[in-house]
Amino acid sequence: MVQTKKMNESFFAHLLKEFNVAGELIRARQDEKQGLLDEFDAESKRYFFGKISEKTLAASVRKTNGELQRLDSEIRKAITRARSASARAAKLSANQAPIKYSATLSGVSGGGKKPVRRKVRRKKAVKKRPVKKKVVRKKPAKKKQAKRKATRKKKR
Repeated sequence: MVQTKKMNESFFAHLLKEFNVAGELIRARQDEKQGLLDEFDAESKRYFFGKISEKTLAASVRKTNGELQRLDSEIRKAITRARSASARAAKLSANQAPIKYSATLSGVSGGGKKPVRRKVRRKKAVKKRPVKKKVVRKKPAKKKQAKRKATRKKKR
């Protein structure tokens, strides 16, 4: 009996759910970021009209910048998760390409898979670098030492 390809639907549904969760998280963090920016805008208006001090505004700036960095990093992580989930889902669905079958009087024909051609990696030959031979030069005998030895022998 001929078997056709069947997709693992539960795994595909899991991938879609993961993708959806990542998208919702991105949207939630973007909304939170917008609310934070609106809140800081209100603080700066209060400072402009003289209702809060510059010191208070400076503290608000530090707090807001820290929160903005945190939200940006969470958004980037969620985007990465969404990208990987979508890549896995695309790969799973691409593997479902149909196999060609045809009905004949003698039965079903086709379904033969083409042999997978594997790339053969050739090892690159290691280039041997020419080794330079070190030239050993003899040190010339020191004349002073030779003279000292000769004079010492004479003195004895």
